[in-house]
Amino acid sequence: MDRFTAAERELRGAAPHALLAAARGALITHYAAVDVDLLMADYALTILQPVDGAPDTAEPAPIHSSAAGRAFGAQRVHTETDPRTGELTAHLPISVRGDRIGVLSARFAEGGYDPAAEPELAELAEVLGHEIVVAERDTDLYLQARRADRLTLAAEMQWELLPARSCSRPEYDIGGGLEPAYAIHGDNFDWSASAGHLTLTVTNGMGEGVEAALLTSLAVHALRNGRRADLSLADQAFLGDQAVYGHYRGRVHLAALLMRFELATGDVEVIDAGSPKVWRLRGGKVEPVELEPQLPLGMFEDTLYTTQHLHLESGDRLLFVSDGVYDAVSPGGERYSERALARAITSTRLLPPAQVPRAVLRELTTHRGSPEPDDDAMVVCLDWHGRDTAPPPAPDPAPDQL
Repeated sequence: MDRFTAAERELRGAAPHALLAAARGALITHYAAVDVDLLMADYALTILQPVDGAPDTAEPAPIHSSAAGRAFGAQRVHTETDPRTGELTAHLPISVRGDRIGVLSARFAEGGYDPAAEPELAELAEVLGHEIVVAERDTDLYLQARRADRLTLAAEMQWELLPARSCSRPEYDIGGGLEPAYAIHGDNFDWSASAGHLTLTVTNGMGEGVEAALLTSLAVHALRNGRRADLSLADQAFLGDQAVYGHYRGRVHLAALLMRFELATGDVEVIDAGSPKVWRLRGGKVEPVELEPQLPLGMFEDTLYTTQHLHLESGDRLLFVSDGVYDAVSPGGERYSERALARAITSTRLLPPAQVPRAVLRELTTHRGSPEPDDDAMVVCLDWHGRDTAPPPAPDPAPDQL
């Protein structure tokens, strides 16, 4: 049995709470590491938090100014050498299908690191990521490690609703962010992909605290119920509308944007039910996407929804923002204008979608002049690549046809 297979088997056979111990043992035994630390990205995506239980637990590492953070941001292995001891640390990014989870940092004695083993180490970090996602069904260890502060109850409910913070497929890349990360209550995003379609919803519920989280939870689960029953987009909206109205009788409602992307063509069905705003970056030009507004979910009984149609081109970027972004006010009373948002979209055009929401929300914090917003703020970024629909090249003619 080769060393990679042996290490992979040890990871897959570890108890849910013992993945770090298994990773440490595997890398020490098979790759001559001296020690290993597991760092998880916190909810605000500002620091990498160490998983407890290590005999010499690492300190939190800032994502934007540390070697581990550099590996996390670039999603590539990054190495650093201690000039005093000669020890080398390899920081291995951990992600699952584009969702960035954290970093595995392995330390090696001077001369003990084999650069030829780097692809295997990177793949083991990916294996560890998949094991962490599965383990989170059975242990709170990794969720606790992501917390730099205590979540409010509403935020706990909201984060449990999210599919992930980012996702990558050949046809698209998508990333989302929420603020305040530890006290979010009403905003939410959700997505799901099949072989032929991507369905994306972004919602903004009324109210504050747990009441807003309960409203959003009801609506998101109703929309998922319709999606998983393979209903049309209009029927999904109708089901979500009926669920909210049936419970609240019109006292509160929920703004939502529903989109269904056909992966093969770039054709998009859209329902704007009092939605967050949509912006498009195409060919270097930033502009709002004008949609026909319809009633928010739950405002009236038996509301019927109709779909609009858009078409995306390869290279398009869509940005979805809630009112907590464009209604943010500076200390001098200046509203975060559409011009400022357009500048933010342009300035982040070279970042991958997984990093765009955090960058825009960071700029929003600067505009507000305070770290704590008055309202939830949500940013979702989607890059559309589409599929290569060009016909395959014709086979070479047979010799007797030449």
